[in-house]
Amino acid sequence: MIPAMPSVLILQHLSNDGPGFLATWLARHGIAFEVCNAAAGDTVPADLGPHAALAVLGGEMSANDDLPFLRAEERLILGAMAAGRPVIGHCLGGQLMARALGAAVQASPAPEIGWHPIALTAAAHDGFGEQDSVQVCQWHYEAFGLPPGATLLAGNAACPHQAFAIGPHLAMQFHIEVDTAKLDGWWRDLDPAEAALLGTQPTLHPVARMRADTARWLPASQALAERLYARWWAAR
Repeated sequence: MIPAMPSVLILQHLSNDGPGFLATWLARHGIAFEVCNAAAGDTVPADLGPHAALAVLGGEMSANDDLPFLRAEERLILGAMAAGRPVIGHCLGGQLMARALGAAVQASPAPEIGWHPIALTAAAHDGFGEQDSVQVCQWHYEAFGLPPGATLLAGNAACPHQAFAIGPHLAMQFHIEVDTAKLDGWWRDLDPAEAALLGTQPTLHPVARMRADTARWLPASQALAERLYARWWAAR
């Protein structure tokens, strides 16, 4: 019998918020993946089964919301980590990783929507490259604390804990999985109440600015995603 090729399980929280560039990267490298979409009623598995790695996407809910599938995801994250299967979390995904590991998720010192710089620590250079800062896509009102045993990789004034690592596992407050289609969907489906907030604070960028900044920063963001995804996948 030919053994199955290693694959990835992706946890998705909103039907209109898929894996974006992560799916592109996996397909480009011939890596199979399965999407577990909570919004479509998919059941979070008790363990990763045949999957070699776990990726957790973002979402509009809080990591602290009393939603059974979020607690099931936290159990799955811990099980994957205990089994040595690399986990990567994007925004809400990173918050769920932090919460599962005992850190608090609470209001960020300032909400961030748009492209914002983050400063990298010396510990980040092996994964993020030798630059001192990078520009990343943000869309969050809450932020994670630093779990016991975690290594801080990045931060900024609006959100001191932007990324952390524990062994091969990476939690990020930002979105390296964005592509133009995903961002266009976010802007198209923007809630009117949230749209009214854009531009009212320096860290909440209007859509016109986000469109211009995406043209400027997306290529470098996807180059960073290539590097981080390759490192995450290689750790399996």
